[in-house]
Amino acid sequence: RDRYTEVKGRFEDGSSYTLVRPEYQFDKLAFGALASEVRFSPRVAPQMVGLGLLEALDEATIRNKVDEDDDDGDGISGRANSVWDPRSKRMRLGRFGWKANQPGLGQQTAGAFLGDMGITSSLFPEQNCPDAQVECQAQRSGGEPEIDDKKLDAVVYYSHLLAVPTQRDAGHPVVREGQTLFDEAGCTGCHLRTLRTGVLEGYPELSQQTIHPYTDLLLHDMGEQLADGRADFEADGNEWRTPPLWGIGLFATVNAHTRYLHDGRARNLEEAVLWHGGEAKAARDRYLAMERDERAALLRFLGSL
Repeated sequence: RDRYTEVKGRFEDGSSYTLVRPEYQFDKLAFGALASEVRFSPRVAPQMVGLGLLEALDEATIRNKVDEDDDDGDGISGRANSVWDPRSKRMRLGRFGWKANQPGLGQQTAGAFLGDMGITSSLFPEQNCPDAQVECQAQRSGGEPEIDDKKLDAVVYYSHLLAVPTQRDAGHPVVREGQTLFDEAGCTGCHLRTLRTGVLEGYPELSQQTIHPYTDLLLHDMGEQLADGRADFEADGNEWRTPPLWGIGLFATVNAHTRYLHDGRARNLEEAVLWHGGEAKAARDRYLAMERDERAALLRFLGSL
């Protein structure tokens, strides 16, 4: 079960706002109370568009943005996550997932088949049935593995080629003003507008493309308010990967909801901005200082993406 506690605040112009902080409770647990060291963290499904273009980014392009010690003094110190790749059997750069815990779309897709639907594959051939779950272990298998490589590869291919929607009203004066305010607030310190893909074998349409994903794919400390206390490879409990913003204005159209951030606590784009802390606190504070029409322009810009 989940419930929400209201968090009230004010903009510098005197206008008020209300956020909702989620609180979670587990009832009727099949195997007794959770151990004190168990960590949990709800997730909203991330966008699927543009993933192939993000995989086509050279690793060096991403790592060149790393600034762990904030050597440039801008208050932003993105880190790369290093994660286990079950395909190559080695540690690799993580680039997908809320904490950048997946190295590629093949691994992410196979992991979703297992974790979300219990479907095994050549990458993850073992069912997630701990010893205590005897009923799970007794269930009939759909084969070994339950999805063959041909079907898995087809889903991965599809995931690579989901296109990014074109920005709407890019030339509108209010949208252009909002983009300027977005830049001036320092949002592009993490949400990088422009990157260049490298060569992705088998995908010439994704290779050597100039893209505008508004992400650096790096981990950033987002402060205690968004922390889930759950580490993931080298990502700690305060860190989250910068989510791409392309397509963010079409959430309601695609998903029939506008719940943003990793756990859906933000009910709209403004609340998503206001939850920013840690390395993003300075940008959030600049947003708080804006006049009402400036905030509306920045949100109009985000909604155009």
